Amino acid sequence: MYRVLLADDEGIAIDSLTYIMDKEFHDKCEVRSARSGRAVIEMAETFRPDIAVMDIRMPGIDGIEAIREIRKFSPATVFIVLTAYDKFSFAKDALDLGVMSFLTKPLDRKVFVDTMTRAMAGIDRTREQRSRELSNREKLDAVVPMIENGLVYSLLLLDNSPQVTASYCNLLEIPESYGFVALLACGDVASGHENPEQPKAPAPLTGSGDHLGNPIGTGIRLQKYYAKIREILKEYSAHAVIGQIMMNKIPVFIPYEAARMDYVERVRVIDRVRRIISRLKEETGVNYRMGIGSVMPLSDMRTSYREALRSLCENNETVSHADDLPVSCTYEQDYPIDLEKQLFDSVKNGNIRDAGLYADQFFTWMEKTQAATYENNVRLKTIEFVLWAEHIAYQSGGFGLYRFADRGDYLNIISDYTVAELHTWFVTKIRDAAEKIADKAKSSASSLTHRAKEYIDSHYSRDLSLDDVSRELNISPYYFSKIFKEEEGVTFIEYLTGIRLSHAKKLLAENKLPVKEICAAVGYQDPNYFSRLFRRSEGVSPTEYRESR
Repeated sequence: MYRVLLADDEGIAIDSLTYIMDKEFHDKCEVRSARSGRAVIEMAETFRPDIAVMDIRMPGIDGIEAIREIRKFSPATVFIVLTAYDKFSFAKDALDLGVMSFLTKPLDRKVFVDTMTRAMAGIDRTREQRSRELSNREKLDAVVPMIENGLVYSLLLLDNSPQVTASYCNLLEIPESYGFVALLACGDVASGHENPEQPKAPAPLTGSGDHLGNPIGTGIRLQKYYAKIREILKEYSAHAVIGQIMMNKIPVFIPYEAARMDYVERVRVIDRVRRIISRLKEETGVNYRMGIGSVMPLSDMRTSYREALRSLCENNETVSHADDLPVSCTYEQDYPIDLEKQLFDSVKNGNIRDAGLYADQFFTWMEKTQAATYENNVRLKTIEFVLWAEHIAYQSGGFGLYRFADRGDYLNIISDYTVAELHTWFVTKIRDAAEKIADKAKSSASSLTHRAKEYIDSHYSRDLSLDDVSRELNISPYYFSKIFKEEEGVTFIEYLTGIRLSHAKKLLAENKLPVKEICAAVGYQDPNYFSRLFRRSEGVSPTEYRESR
């Protein structure tokens, strides 16, 4: 149905246009009319026409001015201008207002019908496009929470691959390199906490560790409010990434531009979160608390998560921030804690180059700022870091068998080496620890890949899937797919296809079995699919390949 508004100061013209609309378009259109500029504007405000056929010359407000007014509240209306005068005298104003077509009086019926048909077709296209946009938005609204949960899961629970994180951030249009975790917990208020004006003594820890009772029951109740919680949390930050409910908690990752959050900003964040929690309680009838972790690089969100959890556990405020809690260890102002962290992160990740680089930078800092006054402390810090790096490598299995006496000469080295010699030894030992971890990971990946290839080579003729091989190796499909691609440079499917086509070519060269039987012999059930794969790989069909041998 199209809403059509006819505007002309001549009654006979209105009657003529109405007759044509009725005869040509029948019940496809709802038609109304007006005979002055003011009347057409007032009618358009309530009728909101899809198409308006406007005479230029009307008493009072003319057609051009009427179009201009209607455009303000009904921008999608398609305008067709009628005029008994030279249309070019009105062309500029009309074109500026987006008029679709000019029709001159006396009106040619066929031209009018063709013009209306084109206008209706344009409206149909606009409606279809709008429908597609709404459909896409619905799909996006359904998919975004899954993508967000994937990012939260990757940041907090998996090995936080930079490539995976970058992919998620790209999908969610997150440009920031830093962020922090806010952990929202729900539950029943513990006894004695009902009055927020009274001081709150620390409550015994519940099973959830957040001083809120009945975590499982409230977590189940929370499911029906999840969409509303997302909506309210998004008001805090449009880029807030919200995970799924875990028992009675929802992890929220909030991107942040800077590497640190100053005091003023921290207070502002806490105040705003308090308001959000009050609104959440009003909307859902559930009690909430929130713990907030420190700003960290994306690679260290698990630390921010642990801080957020600790914030929930170590006091019973509605909102608590990790930076406000008593800490077990603080560092003097000039101590390069970030450099220390980068050093050990590189060791853990088996990144030999970075481990050596950060070790060199850290020892250089000690030489320049500590060695002259605190040389013994430099020696102690050297052995502390080396032993801890090797501990990390031992824990990963990189050093193999642990022998109690393996490091018996370290005390002599620490005592006897000059600071310059100690610098070289320090960097070497840190690099060695990272290298052991890298070699272990590579050896493990190579072993798994070798076993996978053996299994594929022996079972390629079956209906073999990624899950089948992963199950045989007793590792997850995701991990197997990742290490196989890294080791072989091709995906599992590409490797399997190559093996199958290689055997198919051997069978075709023997020129005995029909192509259909060869297809089945190498693991394909659909001959047409087999032929397409073969042609894509070899440039010819299986039959043509056989004939060319």
